[in-house]
Amino acid sequence: MAEFVLAAGAWLGSWAWDDVVPGLREAGHGAHAVTLSGVAEKRDVPAGQARHVQDIVDVVAQGDLRDVVVVGHSYSGIPAGQAAERIGDRLKRVVFVDSNVPADGESFTSVWSEAQVAALTERGFWPPLAAEDFAGQGLSDAEIARIVEGATPHPAASLTEPAELARPLGELPATYVKCLLDGETPSPDVVRLLESDRWELVELGTGHWPMLSQPKELTAILLGAAKA
Repeated sequence: MAEFVLAAGAWLGSWAWDDVVPGLREAGHGAHAVTLSGVAEKRDVPAGQARHVQDIVDVVAQGDLRDVVVVGHSYSGIPAGQAAERIGDRLKRVVFVDSNVPADGESFTSVWSEAQVAALTERGFWPPLAAEDFAGQGLSDAEIARIVEGATPHPAASLTEPAELARPLGELPATYVKCLLDGETPSPDVVRLLESDRWELVELGTGHWPMLSQPKELTAILLGAAKA
């Protein structure tokens, strides 16, 4: 039995995994969806990058979880990758779902312009996407409405604070899930990581929010990752 710890991307709380968690539990595994500080029901909790890493680590520590599969979607791949390193021999595998990956000393906004970072910092949060921004991602109108209604502003500090890694990310056992409607190939940094014999690539024929657009297919991939 594995213990899945799942963190959704920017703006989203643990609710984003509601269609995935039951399938994992029905297969006999534990499933723990995390709301990161500063969003959803934790929107009033101050949060930076280090806090988001600790949010994930705390779920593992407080539950005394073993054989942990850490799952990070989109932005949350950055704290998930760091948390996976920090839980040591409790880790079974880390799964990056169409996500960013951490690089030591780099942040989510490292590729943004100075003007974009300055505007984000001044505002203090990253506003959620509008309904029209989800076009072409394999989502129904009802699924788009569900995301838009559930999304909350994302804390700026978590996007601008740099990641901290003690060793190369390619040394961790990992699965990268590429959602093909959001681009046919992973980003260059992920392509380099996939050269590691500890990493595998799985493709999914949907958009960037597969936990809503194809939850059964994503659940099957996660179950397969637990066996890898």
